[in-house]
Amino acid sequence: MTRKQAEKTLLIIAAIGLIPIALGYGFMPEKTLTPLYGFSVDNINLKHIMRAVMGLYFGQIVIWLLGAFKNEFRRPAMYCLVVFMLGLATGRVLSLVLDGIPHWLLIVYLILELIIGLIGLKLIIRGNKIE
Repeated sequence: MTRKQAEKTLLIIAAIGLIPIALGYGFMPEKTLTPLYGFSVDNINLKHIMRAVMGLYFGQIVIWLLGAFKNEFRRPAMYCLVVFMLGLATGRVLSLVLDGIPHWLLIVYLILELIIGLIGLKLIIRGNKIE
C-alpha cells in the first residue's frame, strides 16, 4: 500500500469510527451518556456542550473525508487528524493521572486515539521525507 493510499484509508476509518461517537455525545445525550457512563444529562448547559462537541466531531469528519477524496486537502486533513487524536489522547492521559480510571470504553477510545494519531504522524513524517 502506498503512503497516499494509507493516508486515505486512515482518514476514512477515522471518519467512519467517529460518527457513532459524535452521535452518542450529541444527538440524544440523555439517552446514550446516562446509561453508558452513569451521569445525568438533564441540564440544558450540559446538553448544549455535548451537542457542540458533536458539531466539532462532525466538522473533523468533513475535513477528513475531504482529505480522503481530494488530494489537495489530504495533507491538511492528516495534520488535523493527528492534532485531534493526539490532543484527545493527551487530555485522557492527564485525566488518568489526575482523576483515576474511567469507564472501560473511554480507555478503548484512548488506545484508538493513540494508535490512529501515531500512525498519522508516521505517515506525515514519511511524506515530509519524500517531498
